[in-house]
Amino acid sequence: MLLAPIRCDREVALYDPIRRLDSLPYSVRDGSGRPKLLFLVTEDWYFCSHRLPVARAARDDGFAVVVATRVRSHGAKIADEGFSVRPLAWRRSGDGVVGAARAIAAIARLYRAERPDILHHVALKPVLFGGVARALAFRGAADAPAAIDSVMGLGSGFSASRMASRLLRPVLGLALRATAGHGGNRVIVQNPEDGTALAALGIDRQRIALIRGSGVDLRHFMPLPMPGGDKVTIALVSRMLKEKGVLDAVAAIRLLRARGRPVELVLAGPTDTDNPGSLSAQSLSALSAEPGVTWLGAIDDVREVWRRAAIAVLPSTYGEGVPKALLEAAACARPIIASDVPGCREAVLGGKSESGILVPPGDVGALADAITALAADPARCQIMGCNGRALVEAHFAEETVAHETLALYRAALAERTALQ
Repeated sequence: MLLAPIRCDREVALYDPIRRLDSLPYSVRDGSGRPKLLFLVTEDWYFCSHRLPVARAARDDGFAVVVATRVRSHGAKIADEGFSVRPLAWRRSGDGVVGAARAIAAIARLYRAERPDILHHVALKPVLFGGVARALAFRGAADAPAAIDSVMGLGSGFSASRMASRLLRPVLGLALRATAGHGGNRVIVQNPEDGTALAALGIDRQRIALIRGSGVDLRHFMPLPMPGGDKVTIALVSRMLKEKGVLDAVAAIRLLRARGRPVELVLAGPTDTDNPGSLSAQSLSALSAEPGVTWLGAIDDVREVWRRAAIAVLPSTYGEGVPKALLEAAACARPIIASDVPGCREAVLGGKSESGILVPPGDVGALADAITALAADPARCQIMGCNGRALVEAHFAEETVAHETLALYRAALAERTALQ
C-alpha cells in the first residue's frame, strides 16, 4: 500500500481568546482575588492527558486552579503549570467500603479547607465521591461551590455484559441521580447517547451540556504522509484492556494473515493494574511474539505510531465518551475502524463525508472485513483521512473544548452569585 503524501488543505480554526472574568461578580475564596476552581480527578496522568488544556485556559482566564488527585509521576508537571496540587490517597477502583468512606471524608475535608468557587468532578468516580463529599462539607450552605460533573463516558458500568456490571447498573444509576443530578449541578457529557441515558435517570435535561471530547492539539497532531511498503500496518492506541477490543484486534490480524493478507498490528499503550480488564505485560509479550503483532508499551508521542501505521482501530466492547486516541489519529489524517458504540460513533462521520467504518462490537469477522476493505483501497483511505481531519478541526480542537467549558464555568459562577 503506497500512497502520496496526505494533503488536507483546510485552515485550522485557532483559538480566539475570550474575555476574562474580571467583570463577573463572585465570592472571593482565593487570597489573590481570583475565583478558585478545583478539579477532582482520580489520576495525575489522566488530568494531564485529558484536562490540562481546559485548566490552562481557566488559569489564563483568571482562575486560581487547584488539582486534587492521586499523585504518582505527574505531580511536578501539574505544579509547573502554576496549579496547586492536593494529593489524594485513592484509586480508580478497588477501594472497598472502608476505603471509599475514607476517600470521601478526605475529599470533604479538602473541600472545607479550600472552599472553592467551582468544583469540577472529572469522570464517574470523582462525580460520585465528590458529590457526596460536597454535600457533607457544605450541607446545603448558600455559599456552597458550584459543581460541574463531567461524565467522560458511562462506559462498562452501563454497557458491559459482565455479571457484576449488570448487577451494579441500577445502583450506579441511583447514585448518579443523587449526585450529578442534585443541587443544581451542571453535567457535561461527551456524546448524545450519554446525555439521553442521564436524562432517563431523572437528571434535568436543561442541566446537561454536550461538550465533545477532551480536545486535540491541532498544531501538534498534523496530517502525516501515509507509510509506504507492501505491508499495511494497523494500530490500536489505548490502555491495554480487554474491553478496548485488544484481543479482537489480534484475532482479526490472525484471521487476515491466515488468508495471506500482508497486514500487521501495532498495539500502543500501557497496561492498567487498577483495571480488572487489563491484559498483563506477560500476556502482551506473548501476543507480541506472534507474527504480525507488536506491543510497543506506553508511547510518549503517539505521532510516531501514526507515522508507522495507516489505519486506526478501536474495537471497544462498551460505550466511551469520545476516545481521544481516535481523534488524534483522525487529526493525523488516518482512517478509523471502530465499534458501533456510543462515543466511537462521534469520531466517525457517515455519508459522503465518512471518516471511517463502524463495525458491530465483538464481531471479529466484520473487523477483519473492514480492515481488508481499507487496506485494498488507498484512495478511500486518503479521503477518509482528510474527512477525519476536517471533523476534528470543526468540533474537537482543544480550543473549542476550552471555550465551551469556560462558558459553562461563567454561567455556574453567575448562577451561584445570584443565589447568594
